Amino acid sequence: MKFKSMTHQEAVNRCYELTPQLREYDEFMYLGVRWLPYTMFFHHKNYRSEVINTDDMGFRLSKSSSGWVSTTDFPANEPVNIVIGGSTAMGTGTTSDAYTVSSVLSELTGEIWLNFGGRGYNCVQETVLFMLNQHRFKKINNIVILSGLNTLTLEGLPDDFTTEYGKYYYSYEFSHYMNKYNEDLKRRTNSYASWSDAPAKKLVPRLKEKLNNWLDEAEENPAEKVFTDTYMGIDERINRAASSTVESAIQINQLAKKHSAHVYYVLQPLSRWSKDTFHKDEEEMFYAIDACANNFWRLFGRLCTPGLHEKYTSLIAQGCSKEGLPYYDMNILFKSSPALNDNIYVDHLHFNDLGYGEMARLIYEKVLK
Repeated sequence: MKFKSMTHQEAVNRCYELTPQLREYDEFMYLGVRWLPYTMFFHHKNYRSEVINTDDMGFRLSKSSSGWVSTTDFPANEPVNIVIGGSTAMGTGTTSDAYTVSSVLSELTGEIWLNFGGRGYNCVQETVLFMLNQHRFKKINNIVILSGLNTLTLEGLPDDFTTEYGKYYYSYEFSHYMNKYNEDLKRRTNSYASWSDAPAKKLVPRLKEKLNNWLDEAEENPAEKVFTDTYMGIDERINRAASSTVESAIQINQLAKKHSAHVYYVLQPLSRWSKDTFHKDEEEMFYAIDACANNFWRLFGRLCTPGLHEKYTSLIAQGCSKEGLPYYDMNILFKSSPALNDNIYVDHLHFNDLGYGEMARLIYEKVLK
């Protein structure tokens, strides 16, 4: 199928024509984020719209038989179930909170499922978010970790942003703006640093460097710096991501033992890992997304190769098996779905209401049962 070339703005407009609710997700994201300790960032709290609603801590609301539920006002003595993950767990692409995986599982099981999805989160941030909040519940029955691809995607960032704790969304922005703080420290007049007493001639090069940096930034917005996924070999990228993913799943499993919770790892689907042919609307949406890609989607290029799937899922499956942690691959589960040939993807990682509903059904029937 051939599509006409589009400008960036034409591509954005086409995305919104095909999937109108994505405009709301973009508005939600580009309000900025709340900067927090330990997890670095999370959603805005008490956000209200027809599509997305969050509680007093930024968790997306879930629909249950007892009404809308959230982490902050959930009765501590009631048993609960939790979906953990990134933006797919959060439900990016649904037309309302009622169609996320957690909400549909609540309907299918008759139990309460909370949404612990963090948009842009890697596996370590998912684990920390659970660690910081699991004390709120006396009894957790089931935990589904619906994850795996944010970590793999973000490992494609340049190694300049590698830390001993991996790579993450906003890796570039964090290092860029925190280095500005280091520069600000050098300008403090009341400082114990030895350089503060240096002769003026030693400060001249620093002032020149600062002026040059300012001039460079005047020409380029740091938030618009472009990255692609060509910085490291794909095998190393897969190995790093799989290792971090397994270790994080193990940590969640350990934390869940105090609640006697059952933990299941479900590798989230990727478009070209789960489907061989696509609905015409899906293909057009992929084309439009590629034409207005942000850095996250630019890091995605080589991941859509179906041959990478087997290695990645095998590594995670082996790691989970060693720990006795049940592992399921939604890419495989989707192969038997009657909805597979329908229009279910809104981009390579996220779904429409039909897609999320089908994923929840498969988790209910193939994983929890």
